[in-house]
Amino acid sequence: MSLVIGLTGGIASGKSTVSKMFKEMDISVVDADVEARLAVEKGEPAYNKIIAEFGAEILMENGEIDRPKLGSIIFHQVEKRLLLNEIVHPEVRRRMMEQIEAAKQNGESVIVLDIPLLFESKLTYMVDKTILVYVDDDTQLQRLIDRNQLSNDDAEARVRSQMPLANKIKLADEVIDNNGTLEETKKQLTDLLNRWGIYSK
Repeated sequence: MSLVIGLTGGIASGKSTVSKMFKEMDISVVDADVEARLAVEKGEPAYNKIIAEFGAEILMENGEIDRPKLGSIIFHQVEKRLLLNEIVHPEVRRRMMEQIEAAKQNGESVIVLDIPLLFESKLTYMVDKTILVYVDDDTQLQRLIDRNQLSNDDAEARVRSQMPLANKIKLADEVIDNNGTLEETKKQLTDLLNRWGIYSK
């Protein structure tokens, strides 16, 4: 019997850091962002649908989707964001389910799904337990500005495009507070996994 854990957080909350910690424990991680990138590569069904809806102007010279250009459209236009999600999300779900099944066939007892929009996209049915990586609003905004070299307005728009972390806390089974040091975050994760009876190194 495999336990499927849904790992989520807000943009720049440190979810990728916790995801890396799982990998260091030799626990399989299926990354929704990676699957989303693969789902929109040239030749994939979602790629053709996106071009049909958004036009060829979102393409780079090599024919691949210009992700920053597409991102600037969807972060400021709700209806365009919803349209893109309708195209990409079913493909991502299909790809993730295939990876879960493969991991189960390999006899893996724990599988982590790293899904930024776990709650927004109503994907909790795919997992048994949920972990939210949390930071306070000011920390989240500053990390996003520093990491992505964004203006304050662009950073705020990206944060607003997701469900507030305060709302996600109410939905998660467990919360990891990532306002502190890496060591503090790692301790919270290992303590949590021990409580769930999962071996952690």
